[in-house]
Amino acid sequence: MNNFEMMVPGVSESGRLSVTSPWNGEIIGTVPTIDSKGADTALAIAYSLFQNRQLWLSQPHRIEILKRTAEIMQTMAEVLASEATREGGKPLIDSRVEVARAIDGVLNTIDCLKSQAGNAIPMNINAASAKRLAFTSHEPVGVVLAISAFNHPLNLIVHQIIPAIASGCPVIVKPAEDTPLSCFRLVNILREAGLPEEYCMAVMTDSIETSEQLVADSRLGFFSFIGSAKVGWKLRSKLAPGVRCALEHGGAAPVIIAQDADLDDILPLLAKGGLYHAGQVCVSVQRVFAHRSIVDDVTASLAELANAMKCGDPNDEITEVGPLIRTQEVKRISTWVKEAVEEGAILVTGGQKTGNNCYACTVLLEPDRQSKVSQLEIFGPVICVYAYDELTEAVQQANNVAYSFQAAVATQNLDTALYCYKNLNASAVMVNDHTAFRVDWMPFAGLKESGLGVGGIPYTFNEMQIEKMLVIRSRNL
Repeated sequence: MNNFEMMVPGVSESGRLSVTSPWNGEIIGTVPTIDSKGADTALAIAYSLFQNRQLWLSQPHRIEILKRTAEIMQTMAEVLASEATREGGKPLIDSRVEVARAIDGVLNTIDCLKSQAGNAIPMNINAASAKRLAFTSHEPVGVVLAISAFNHPLNLIVHQIIPAIASGCPVIVKPAEDTPLSCFRLVNILREAGLPEEYCMAVMTDSIETSEQLVADSRLGFFSFIGSAKVGWKLRSKLAPGVRCALEHGGAAPVIIAQDADLDDILPLLAKGGLYHAGQVCVSVQRVFAHRSIVDDVTASLAELANAMKCGDPNDEITEVGPLIRTQEVKRISTWVKEAVEEGAILVTGGQKTGNNCYACTVLLEPDRQSKVSQLEIFGPVICVYAYDELTEAVQQANNVAYSFQAAVATQNLDTALYCYKNLNASAVMVNDHTAFRVDWMPFAGLKESGLGVGGIPYTFNEMQIEKMLVIRSRNL
């Protein structure tokens, strides 16, 4: 069992949070909690550090710390994967992929530091700008507060705190209470790699009020949030004037399957994209719109693929779908699926709890368009299939939700692909791929209720800095 120590210098813990496995309820570790006084101390430390420019880390120093961090993570890759699996329930085979992505993400920030440059601003081109030279460079935006989600307990933390450190920002990070171990582990690794402890402090608050105290403080420069839309938009409303923010929420990702789609190619991808990590991914495949001529084949094949997936203990090497994070999530999803069936949906497969916090991989056909499973983010292993006759109809139905994130279209026709790209409400449209595709250097943005700002490591790195201009007037120019 891993028992982590307090990470805010000079602060005594107000209590300890026990972390349990979503698979079997076993206590696997503990982390300290801070109260209101501890939160104020953490902010004071981070803000004092930022205010003293003599203590800012040089760019070469930051690069060396990040290089060493990636090296340590590589030597601990299996430990990190096992820990993420035990606390979050993601199957070990997928947690290993997450760890590899996290290490690559650290290296990505080094590339950002090495390639970033300022801009030259045109001057000396008219009377107003005569005898002047202007250019920009970058500085950290200020203290970063990062609040994270449970579903990728290591890689999400990397996406929030590593760009902050690369940018030169002191950062306070609060992981999800279900999965804090990977976060505390990463902060320890950063410190082992040479990062001064004041530069990155992992905290677990003792109450919602203490968390909101952190968010509302005027000493922040940037707020990074990954989690539910309800919580994210509420916290944004509490930010002090001038505090920048980025919010990453969920969605109800649509896929349009055209009549000419290669079903043998696309359907295994959609099954993986919808059921991976028990559907607990913000861009999971949720709503599949198939042309009426192929909807029966699509539905039957998705059900067959769902039934073939190995569900159970996430620590088992062959498990493909593990448990949901909490028992109440199993109950919620079960209620939503039952409601959908009562409202007319056909339960093709699944629809029941199957083990320790597991829910069977489920395929629903033709849920009512106003059903919860059609309008809200399911965040569970459920794929809904709908028939359409005209492409315009499918696009309209795909857009008819409060969310807008990533979408997809399966087709062999360029015009169909481009029509969907132009008309789907989405920040990204995948062609012949699933909606959950992501590499960590691409832009990743939720629109409408799905979020604010642009994620992806290079984009977060830029957001956590200001571009500062110098204008020089000289008679010799």
